[in-house]
Amino acid sequence: MDRRTILTGLLAVGAAPIILAQTRLVLAATPLAAMPITSFADVKTAAQFYSTVIGRAEISLATSQVASEKATQKNALEFAGFELGEAITVNMVLKDTGAMGPGMDADAHGMVEKVVSAGKGKAFDKAYIGLQLENHEYLRDLADAFIHNSTGVTDPAEVQGRHLSMLMLAVFKEHVAICKRITKELDA
Repeated sequence: MDRRTILTGLLAVGAAPIILAQTRLVLAATPLAAMPITSFADVKTAAQFYSTVIGRAEISLATSQVASEKATQKNALEFAGFELGEAITVNMVLKDTGAMGPGMDADAHGMVEKVVSAGKGKAFDKAYIGLQLENHEYLRDLADAFIHNSTGVTDPAEVQGRHLSMLMLAVFKEHVAICKRITKELDA
């Protein structure tokens, strides 16, 4: 495993209690269901960022559970195991902050079904890694937009949300690169 991944994980685990304590206050006063996100420009608060990430983490969780049993290519299988652990952790941490996503919509269910119904072997591996690439590109762009949109915040909970998004951005970028590499391997 890459040292950067381990260090990022340790930082996230170490920062989680502080982030949770400070964000619970803001999230308790801000109903997340009332904050629809129609574009990345709308993501200006930690609560909006968290509620959008949690939906995407649920997609990763559902598909990685299947992939951890169904993937056949060595690196796709390894990625599925790491992604499953990450998705479980992200869901747990974000739910501990009080974040609630809108739940998986028809598009999300369609993405999951496309992966789940892919035949075992190379077809499945390509469908799974393709979805993970798309998902992590979305999350990378979301985190980048939130960091940009929240420049200059001073509220402690918002600053902590911004810091958490910076950690997540590093992981999302790494996962995009890994998924691109695995895609090339699968196409070879």
